[in-house]
Amino acid sequence: MKKIIAVLSLLMLTSFAVFAQADLQVIAVVKINKNESITLKQLKTLCVGYTKQLGRTLKVEEKKQVLDGLIEEKLIVQSAIKAGISIPDSYVDQAFMQNVSQSFGVNVTEKELEEYLRKTQNKSVEDVLIETTGMGKAEYKSYLKNQILKQQYLVQQNQKKIQEIAATDEEIRMAYESNKSSFVLPDQMKIFLVIVPKGDNPDSAKLKIGDLFNKYRDKKLTAEQITVQSQNEGSGYNAGQMLLPKTENSSTGLSLSYKEWSNCFDQGEGFVHDVYETANDFRFLAVMKKYDAKMLSISDVVQPETTVTVYDYIRSNLTQQKQQIYLKQLEAELGKSLHTAENVEMKKSGAALDKLLDWENN
Repeated sequence: MKKIIAVLSLLMLTSFAVFAQADLQVIAVVKINKNESITLKQLKTLCVGYTKQLGRTLKVEEKKQVLDGLIEEKLIVQSAIKAGISIPDSYVDQAFMQNVSQSFGVNVTEKELEEYLRKTQNKSVEDVLIETTGMGKAEYKSYLKNQILKQQYLVQQNQKKIQEIAATDEEIRMAYESNKSSFVLPDQMKIFLVIVPKGDNPDSAKLKIGDLFNKYRDKKLTAEQITVQSQNEGSGYNAGQMLLPKTENSSTGLSLSYKEWSNCFDQGEGFVHDVYETANDFRFLAVMKKYDAKMLSISDVVQPETTVTVYDYIRSNLTQQKQQIYLKQLEAELGKSLHTAENVEMKKSGAALDKLLDWENN
């Protein structure tokens, strides 16, 4: 019996090794700036993302289109690097968190996001990314870096033409009229938030937040004074004002229940919420000003205490859309022009490539 189990285990390990080796097969080599291989595994990862979006398995011809897109992306990225464009990892990390924060509606750090997902879904950022994109965090950041590199290179090469693209007055007003019902200012509140990280000494942090809370509540220190002092080296706390809507995302970002967040709106201006504790810090907030929901005209400001009107907002968005369409056209044209036998060595083609791409039936 032990001998049979040992043989089966060996067969399983051998099969796994064969599949792993197959995924490492090189389909093509891109060679503008350096020799860069495209493996079957890289292609499969991208195809998984498209499969999730479409809700079906890709056909062989569609996989070829994905492969062409991957080859042309690498051609443009290598051209960008050759032209001297570089993107630091810190910039990629910042772009990654900006994307995530936009999807959650509040600014979060990577650590806060991990904690939130563990608490609400019992999943990590890695798990969620794989489920939604087919890529792990490192792969997704690499993908994001390539998108930034491509865009910067295309903008650098076509800056003058891109700057000439702008939304017209007629397009702006038509966009407003056709989307008028969506231009609504929600209930919002400007708050003053003070956070004292626990660090290695939670007791000290608790004393500090208590002291700041009492001085603010008793009007011994203003929000401005506390904010300025927070910027001093070794202050041990963070403080500042922010404008937030009456949404569950906002309450989550503040580590409050939605009921507690709604209660702050009911209390009104001048209300100071008691000190409360999170896993990593102690904090309190105060209501500075409330803004009631309203329908926005084209000349209204999009957000209170700003100067950007609905007209400005639409103009900016339409202009960006038109510029992005133009950049996509440029990207497609450049990718096709670079996709030559001189720049790309195909390791698999014809029937051999078709068979390799039909991995569901192999």
